[in-house]
Formats: sequence, C-alpha cells, structure tokens
Amino acid sequence: MFDERLPLFPLGIVLLPGEPVPLHIFEPRYKEMVRVCIDGDRPFGIVYASEEKLADVGCTARIERVAARYEDGRLDIVAVGEQRFAVDEIHRDLEYLSANVHAVEDAGGETDTAARETAIARHMKLLEMAGEAPSPSRYDHSLPVSFLIGRNAGLDLSEKQRLLEMALESERIQFLANHLGALLVRLEKAREYRDLARGDGHASGLPDLDV
Repeated sequence: MFDERLPLFPLGIVLLPGEPVPLHIFEPRYKEMVRVCIDGDRPFGIVYASEEKLADVGCTARIERVAARYEDGRLDIVAVGEQRFAVDEIHRDLEYLSANVHAVEDAGGETDTAARETAIARHMKLLEMAGEAPSPSRYDHSLPVSFLIGRNAGLDLSEKQRLLEMALESERIQFLANHLGALLVRLEKAREYRDLARGDGHASGLPDLDV
C-alpha cells in the first residue's frame, strides 16, 4: 500500500480508521498537497501534532469530496480515515512534509464478547445522555468496533492517540469499556449535583468534577 512516500498533514487532531473529518485548507503548502492527492487519487496521512512532537502513528485520509472552493484557492474538503501507519522517515524536500511509512495491522487474537457488549452498551448510554437515539445496528460494521466507538467516546487527544496505537482489538475494547464506565459515573454524579442545585436551594456549593 505504501510503495511511495505519503504526504503528511500534521494536525491537532487524532483520526481513526473510518472516521470522517472536515478540513479547511488555506495554507499554500497544503493546497498543493490536496491538489496532488486529488489529481493522483491518493491519500495523505494525518498525524497528531502535540506541543512536544509529531506522533509516530497516524491514519491515512482519503478525500471523499470537495465541499467548497473559494476564489483565493482555499478549499473545504471532507476526508475519511482509512489505514493506520507508522512513520519510518520524514522528508522535507517538498512544500509539505512527506514520509516513508509502513502499515500498522492488528496483531489478531479473539475479542472478549462480554467486554465488547459492555463497551457497546456503555457507548449507547453515553449517546443517549447526549440526546442521540443510538441503534445497535450502528456497530454492525466491517470496521473494528473500537474505532466506531472511539470517534465519540469522550476521549481526550492523548487517549485517542493511545487507542489508535493499540495493536489488539481486544485491548482497545477493554480500554474503552473501562473509560466509558468511569466517564458515565462522573456524568451521572454531575447530573445529580445539577439537579440538586436546581431543586430546593439547600446545596451550599458544588464540588469540582472532572467531566
């Protein structure tokens, strides 16, 4: 899959396989990168750029459509995550970064059915609390369930990057089940305190909650 160098787009986001991402392209180097990818029908790689460094593992993004073109050359595009990759060597000889990379594949192994069902149930509860109407059918997908759940599981960037780098679906599922369990407890407590504060007025103050 990676016989040639992959154009790199360092961003302050973590992209998962199958996840759509809208992007506003305005810098000349990335306008050129997008042109190359569209003309050659090829993906680019999104790598999480923290304040300290570029992540070693990213995800390729395929441009699904150009949503808008502006007179000054700016573009709005929608891309979709495809394949995880690890960076071998970065090159700086083009307008944009590029890299030699290799695919990151799952190491195999069986997924604990109970953990999978727990992660799905907790994710559905989280979506319900957010006002969505979750459906079990959304988890019947060719993608690993962990990547479907991880898109909107309340993960911070470091946690989402950790999920992206995990080699086993079973490891990712257990990580998400534990994370969602703790998150739901915090959200339930926060809701209880808010209800108390809106009630008889006897609450003298609310504790700080990490939600």
